[in-house]
Amino acid sequence: MGVARRRRASLLFGSFKGWTKDHLGRDVLAGLTLAAITVPEQMATAKLGGFEPQIGFYAFIGATIGFAALGASRVLTAGADSTITPIFAGTLAAIAAGGSTSVGSVATTLAFLVGALLIAGGILKLGWIANLLSTSVVTGFLAGIAVHIVVSQLPSLFGITKGAGDLVGQALAITSNLTKLNPFATAIGLGVLAIMLLAERISAHIPGALLGIALATLVVLAFDLESRGVAVLGALPGGLPRLALPTFDHLRQLTPLAVIITLVIMVQTATVTYSFRNSSERKPDVDRDFVGLGASNLVAAFLGAFPVNASPPRTAVVVEADSTSQLSALAAAAIVLVLALWGRALLFHVPEAALAGVLLFVAQRIVRVGTMVKIARQAPVECLLVLLTATAIITLPIQTGVAIGIGLSLLHGVSMAIQTHPVELRKLPGTTVWWPPEFPGQGEGQQGVAVFAFQAPLLFANAEIFKRDMIEMIDGYDPPVSLVVVEASGIADVDFTAAQAFIEILSHCRTANIQFAVARLESVRAHAALNRFGVLHALGPDNLFHSVDEAVNRLARQQ
Repeated sequence: MGVARRRRASLLFGSFKGWTKDHLGRDVLAGLTLAAITVPEQMATAKLGGFEPQIGFYAFIGATIGFAALGASRVLTAGADSTITPIFAGTLAAIAAGGSTSVGSVATTLAFLVGALLIAGGILKLGWIANLLSTSVVTGFLAGIAVHIVVSQLPSLFGITKGAGDLVGQALAITSNLTKLNPFATAIGLGVLAIMLLAERISAHIPGALLGIALATLVVLAFDLESRGVAVLGALPGGLPRLALPTFDHLRQLTPLAVIITLVIMVQTATVTYSFRNSSERKPDVDRDFVGLGASNLVAAFLGAFPVNASPPRTAVVVEADSTSQLSALAAAAIVLVLALWGRALLFHVPEAALAGVLLFVAQRIVRVGTMVKIARQAPVECLLVLLTATAIITLPIQTGVAIGIGLSLLHGVSMAIQTHPVELRKLPGTTVWWPPEFPGQGEGQQGVAVFAFQAPLLFANAEIFKRDMIEMIDGYDPPVSLVVVEASGIADVDFTAAQAFIEILSHCRTANIQFAVARLESVRAHAALNRFGVLHALGPDNLFHSVDEAVNRLARQQ
C-alpha cells in the first residue's frame, strides 16, 4: 500500500523530486527573481491579447499549479506567452463580437480545449509531433509573430488610437495618426525598452522589465503625465475571475484553432524541455511535460484565463538560479497572487506605453536573425521557407499562416524523401566494406554482381522512384548481372505501397533469372514491415544477410 501511494505521489508531483530543505532558500530566491520578471511580462501579454492585465497573473498562477502537479521538468515555467497569444487574440475577439458572450468566456473555452488536447497528446506519447516543424519554418513563424506584436503595440507606444481590422488596416491607421503622436508616451515606451536591453547585456538576473515599469510609473506620477495624455492602466477589477462553462457552439468553433495552438505549444515545450535542465535532472520526459502543460491550461481555464505555454526566457532564469524543483515557480505564483488580490492599487498608474516597451523587447528577442543569416548562407532553399512562412503569418490570419507553415514544413520533409534515389555501392580495396563511390570508377566491382543502397525510409512518396530506378539500373548492365544485393541499413521503415514496389522488383529479377538478396536490414521496424507485407517471404530466408560481403561471397559462388 505504501509503495502504491508513493508511486501516485511521484506521478502527481514528480517535478519536486530531488528537493531538500537545504535548497529552500535558493528556491525561494529564484522565485523572487522569477516573479520580478513575470509580473510585467504577464501584464503585457494579457494586454496583447485584449485582456485586463490581471488576467495574465491568473494565467501564470494556473499554469504554475498545473505543471507543478503533473509535469516532469523541475525547472520549466509556464504562463501567458507572446508566441501563442497573437494567434488566438483576433479570433476570440471576432467570436465575442458576433455573439452575446465575452472574450474571457471564449478564452477559457479555448484554454480548456488546448489543455485536453495536450493531455491526450502526452498520454498517447505524441512527443514526435514536436518535430513536424522545421527550424526554418519556426524561424519564419516567430518573425511573423514579431511583426504582429510590433504593429499591435505601436499605438500604445505612440499614444494614438489603435486601428481595427487586419494587420494592414492597423498599420494604415498608425501611419494616418502619426501627427497625433504623444512624445511623452513614446519616450516612456522606448525608455523601458532601453532599460531592458541594457539590463540584459549586464546580467540576466536583473529584472529589467520590472525596473523599467517602476521607473515609468514614478515618472508619470512625478510629472503628472496623465494630464498630458499618457494612458495608464487605471482601476483594475477586483476578486477572482468568474469561470464560464464551455458551450457546444464555442467548442465546435474553436477546435481547429485549438489544434494549431496545441501544436505550437508542443514544439515550444519540447524545445524548453530539451534545452533547459537542472543539473540533477535525468533524461527529459517530453510526453509527461505535455501532460503538465495540459494541466496548466485546464487550471488556467478554471481561473478564467486564456491558453498558456512553456516560457524559454523565464525557464532560463530559473536554471541560472540553480533551482532544484517547481518550488521556485510556486513561490513566484504566490507573490503574483498576492499582487493580483491586494496589490491592484500599485498598478493604477502604470503607463500602457511601458507595457508596449516590454512587448517590443519580446518581439526583438524572438526574431532569430542569426539563424536566418545561417540558413541563407548554408541552405538557400530553406531560406525560402522562412520567407514564405513569415509572409503567410503577416498577410493572412495568423492561424491560417501557422497552418500554411506546418504544410510547408511537411512538404519540405516529403520532398527530401521523394528526391532520394538508389545508389550503387562498390567495394573499398583491401576491405570488406561496400561504399558509395565519391567519383565514377572508384572502388572495386565484381563481375555479374550489382550492389545498391537506399538511404531513406521506403514509403509511398518514393516507392515509384525506388522501383523505376532499381529496374532501370539492373537492366542497364552490360553484360547482364546475375546477382543484385540491396544494402538496407539506411531503410528505417517501409509502408504498404513501398512493399508492393519491392515485390515488383523481386518479380522482375526472378523473370530475368537474377538472384536477389538483402543485406544489413538493421531496422527492427523495417524488418517487421517487410515480414508483415510478405516481402521477406517472397525474398526467401536464404537471401537475407548480415553484410553485403557475406551475401556476395555466398551467392556468387552458387552461380
